[in-house]
Amino acid sequence: MIIKKGTVPGFKKIEVPYLHIKQEEASNKLAIILPGLGYTSQAPLLHYSCSIFLHKGFDVLQVNYQYFREEYKEFSKEELDEAVRKDANAVINEILKESSYEVFYLIGKSIGTISLSSEIKRERFKHAKVIWLTPLIKRVDIKQSMLTSTQKGLCFIGDQDPIYNEDAFNQLHKNTNLTLRLIHGADHSLEYPEKPVESIDVLKNVIVEMAKF
Repeated sequence: MIIKKGTVPGFKKIEVPYLHIKQEEASNKLAIILPGLGYTSQAPLLHYSCSIFLHKGFDVLQVNYQYFREEYKEFSKEELDEAVRKDANAVINEILKESSYEVFYLIGKSIGTISLSSEIKRERFKHAKVIWLTPLIKRVDIKQSMLTSTQKGLCFIGDQDPIYNEDAFNQLHKNTNLTLRLIHGADHSLEYPEKPVESIDVLKNVIVEMAKF
């Protein structure tokens, strides 16, 4: 593997780190990982997502925004939303500007689904496949994006996740492009609190289904 670490100026000119992992031989396939606020690219769901796509011959781009840093301390909710969208957009633009990628997967976790809902509007991602991990479905913009998306999508969420909403989730069934998976008892990390073995089973099932998607 060829690993490139870099940064690009994002919202308010704050540098946004990324990791671009490339196959030894040039690939026309790219998987883009948009992590959560505290759920980084190294956390289980995204770590194994990365492994899946590398094994399938994809290059992988991890957008590693770091909103816990001092520069973001005084951001309002609206500013943070804007940062998530613009930071991911800036990194993806940097990677795509001189690339020949033709096949795309976009994987967003939690706050990463804010940028995901924006990025899927790109013409270049018209035929991408999209994986929504614990999307913020209480938000009107994200729910609407999921409802109207034309890409094939796969969604996982737990019914004990604070961001889960039954009505919003049920509305998503209207989009036949979406495959929805509700995990009973799972929290925002798609885990069962204080049940590590059962949580590993959930992780395995999610990763297996992602690999088949």
